[in-house]
Amino acid sequence: MASAAINGAAIDGWDSFHAASKAAFGFPQAYSNTMDAWVDCLSYLRDADGMSKFRLKPNEVLEIVIDNAAALREKAPELLEEVTYCVAGINERYADYGEKPALALVLR
Repeated sequence: MASAAINGAAIDGWDSFHAASKAAFGFPQAYSNTMDAWVDCLSYLRDADGMSKFRLKPNEVLEIVIDNAAALREKAPELLEEVTYCVAGINERYADYGEKPALALVLR
């Protein structure tokens, strides 16, 4: 299983979240540091679109691991809630295209 890790203790807001995401997922230089861009980059992981360093096989899942999730929840609960919501939405998008979910969010 492919995996990308983000250190929740190092996240104190949206800017640090997007910087950590860009590094963890290999988002392109043009990544615009918005949740819309985050969703777009993670919505085509099984395509060769170059929006991430990951290219998943048809049934493969990318595990998004947020280490120190309790620290993130304490500092930015709305951010963690938005990430959870977006992961679910991205997986729904995959299901709409007849594919298996591509993301698993793991809070440690």
